[in-house]
Amino acid sequence: MSATTRSTRSKPKNPGSQSALRQLNQQRIIETLMGGPSTQAELARQTGLSTATVSNIVKIMLDSGLASTEPITSSGRRALNVRLNSNGAVAVGIDFGRRHLRVVLASLSYHVIAEESIMLPLGHQADDGIQAAVALLEKLLRESGVERSSVVGAGVGIPGPIDRRTGTVAQGAILPEWVGINILQHLEETLRIPVFVDNDANLGAWSEVTWGQHSGVSNLMFMKIGSGIGAGLILNGAPYYGNVGITGEIGHATIHEQGLVCRCGNRGCLETIASTTTMIELLSRGEDPPMTPADIVRKALNRDSATLRVVDDAGLAVGRALGNVANLINPEVIVVGGPLAGLGDILLDPIRRGLIRHAVPVIGETTTLTMSSLGDRAEALGAAALVFQHAGIRKA
Repeated sequence: MSATTRSTRSKPKNPGSQSALRQLNQQRIIETLMGGPSTQAELARQTGLSTATVSNIVKIMLDSGLASTEPITSSGRRALNVRLNSNGAVAVGIDFGRRHLRVVLASLSYHVIAEESIMLPLGHQADDGIQAAVALLEKLLRESGVERSSVVGAGVGIPGPIDRRTGTVAQGAILPEWVGINILQHLEETLRIPVFVDNDANLGAWSEVTWGQHSGVSNLMFMKIGSGIGAGLILNGAPYYGNVGITGEIGHATIHEQGLVCRCGNRGCLETIASTTTMIELLSRGEDPPMTPADIVRKALNRDSATLRVVDDAGLAVGRALGNVANLINPEVIVVGGPLAGLGDILLDPIRRGLIRHAVPVIGETTTLTMSSLGDRAEALGAAALVFQHAGIRKA
């Protein structure tokens, strides 16, 4: 999987200090080791650091449990091969939503060390969201006793298309205040660690084949139903990004040509029928405060008739859109995720009816439709898996 290329390097707060220089040099060595084990001589050549500097930093990494060594023979000489220690190195997963922020700390052995989510104000600015992520990350590091030097990178999910040519958030994002911002550069300058950015639905798909139950699946589609609707694709075992990285915009598939005007400018898009925003608008009439996605799940599980009807209508529309996509790519598994995952079969049943009705019979019959077992953690876990992938570490 190829994540968006980082355009900047981490910048310490006090670039002239000895500790900042040591941190920067250690980060350079870590970035090199994420490509695989290397001898100290190779590390010196690849980073441009002196052999003495490399030796001192490797010793610090060994003492902190961040790396380990093993003796090898290189060019006929004895040498020590240095590798990242999967139990000592930590990856960060960050999931930005329209109203939420989730941060996960995970070891490279795919163990969640700590996680927390908070609410963000609707319409928040990018800088506000990023500062909230920094504060939450520092809190988790402090409470879990993880040294910042152990963090090898952060994966970040954004609810909208990312132009992979520039690293900017493209038009059509659920966070319009973030459009046009070079999110990659902003995040790396603020977090001061290597950053890898992707669309949240793509990360949901990646989480299903890494953290989830579908590691053996080569053709999978992850569909996130939330404030917006998007899809991530795993095709022939690899994420699919298309030409400039903007794929899976199934929320803007036309369902009713004379329907409501969508935020994208078209009419009758799937999002105007099946997003949680639309459901909340339909079900919150006369209610103060308005309902939340959690309220939709609760009321549907309690068999509220109006909620069940809205969910059923949404599910049928989603199934129709999925049928068209399934006819095109013939996925083995379609996973539905997002804040409505707790609905289970209440949502899956109408989606399945719509899928079978609009897909070619053999495709409808052989495509597995399931709800994500990762719940609202999928995108953050997928973000952490971006870092794992760049370290060349797969789940055992």
